[in-house]
Amino acid sequence: MKEEEFKKIDFTSLNEDEKRELKKRIIANASFLKKRKRRFRYSIGVAASILMIISFSIYKGNFNSFSVDKYVVESQEASYGKNDKIKLVLNDGEDIEIADENSTIKYSNTGGQISIGNSKTIDQPVLKKDKLVFNTLIVPFGKRSKIQLSDGSIVWLNSGSKLVYPRSFSKKEREVYIEGEATFDIAHDKNRPFNVIADNHNIKVLGTVFNVSNYKDEKSISTVLKSGSVQISYKGNSLFKSKEALKITPGTMAVYNKKAHNIITEKVEVEKYFSWIEGKLIFKNDDIKLIMKKLSRYYNVDIVINKKSIENHTFSGALDLKDSVEEVIKMIQETSNFEYNLANENKIIIN
Repeated sequence: MKEEEFKKIDFTSLNEDEKRELKKRIIANASFLKKRKRRFRYSIGVAASILMIISFSIYKGNFNSFSVDKYVVESQEASYGKNDKIKLVLNDGEDIEIADENSTIKYSNTGGQISIGNSKTIDQPVLKKDKLVFNTLIVPFGKRSKIQLSDGSIVWLNSGSKLVYPRSFSKKEREVYIEGEATFDIAHDKNRPFNVIADNHNIKVLGTVFNVSNYKDEKSISTVLKSGSVQISYKGNSLFKSKEALKITPGTMAVYNKKAHNIITEKVEVEKYFSWIEGKLIFKNDDIKLIMKKLSRYYNVDIVINKKSIENHTFSGALDLKDSVEEVIKMIQETSNFEYNLANENKIIIN
């Protein structure tokens, strides 16, 4: 980005999302310009000056407005190993393994006390040097979990998911970061909007129920609204209009394309997107490839489709996740033309 372009930016008119996005672009731009030695001092000087303005502007506007983003970037990458248990990662790096996937993790109103089921309680300070203290809940493939945050909001995490959140929210806003899939039931608080952050994606609510799917191996982020109202802010295509915004109503699914940076919406039957919480999967004319991908996550097994001609065949019906993966595949097989065999206990091949 050239110096003249920076001068044209009215920093006072940018909202928090735009400031955050511009900050990221400045950092990336500075890194690139480091390689060009002749312009090194000049380029870094310009980037550093603008970055100071943005950082101060964000800090002045809201101390915690980018705390979750910063923590996620600085923290280590979560691992969803096949044999991993559900893990609660504390701010000091301590990992607490949770053997019972049906146990609810519950935070006290202050966030200083964490209850895991009915058998374990953890006490920790809420603040650390005047900064928010973050925890991370990691749910591996084949597992699911439920957590009640300090504000009373409830989050159900699906297989292969990560939730980053403060033990206690700030007085001005509530922010969490999601990777994978989760359903949120947000406690209403008109004075503190709740923001769910994903890659180049921010969902803002006051009190509502919605589902978000943001897996790394998928090309899109989907949001399905069950009740209430949400506003989705997402990365746009141009620098000076770096964030677009869209409001959706109940019964709507918004799908954001991570590569094209655009979003489309459609009316859907919402129950199929929330049924996994109750241990069921509901499909209606969904293709076999998508279904097997979901089953692979839920049962933590590799499902390989060798017969490519059936990938786009569709299936409709309700699958009970209490059944074994083989029983579920047999049910799908009844309406589809394919055979399968068990390569080993963790791999199924469809021919």
